[in-house]
Amino acid sequence: MLSFFSWSLPAVPTLLALALGYLLGSIPFGLVLTRLGRTRDIRTIGSGNIGATNVLRTGRKDLAALTLLGDALKGTAAVLIAGHLFGPDGALAAGLAAFLGHVFPVWLGFRGGKGVATFLGVALALAWPAALAFAATWLLMAYLTRYSSLSALAAAIATPLAALTLGETRAAALLALLAVILWAKHHENIARLVAGTEGKIGAKG
Repeated sequence: MLSFFSWSLPAVPTLLALALGYLLGSIPFGLVLTRLGRTRDIRTIGSGNIGATNVLRTGRKDLAALTLLGDALKGTAAVLIAGHLFGPDGALAAGLAAFLGHVFPVWLGFRGGKGVATFLGVALALAWPAALAFAATWLLMAYLTRYSSLSALAAAIATPLAALTLGETRAAALLALLAVILWAKHHENIARLVAGTEGKIGAKG
């Protein structure tokens, strides 16, 4: 995995950046906030996901918004902190690890979220105009279809393309890798979309 980054960064700082990113990314804001809010365990409703869309199915829009913010900002924070401490390669390493931490958190038996908000947060720190492309694509698709999953899938494609257009080639490569993982994590959603059984935004579990 280290070969993804340039050899200008020593192995130890790279590992530190990966550890920092993973620890930040693995904070399960959706689960923590819904427990504090005394709602149902979100892993037992809807998709069973710990992300903002499933939190919304509890009927608590405030907690869903906070989950979205927390899951996004942990990706942003990981990239910015690691970039400050370890430089551009550290930022890339931390961005990858933060996303993987959210999707595969050790605290929850490596069963986490699907990475949409954290993907956005990483993109915001690496190439903010690409993050705007994500947000615009997601909002448009959500307005047209009311499917959060389809909106996320489309936005995940638009983001690395936008970064590439901006000349942010290394950020685009990382975001493309994250997009592949994000699509893989949405395989059940894709099957339901094809079958016409996918739940729409705001539907309670």
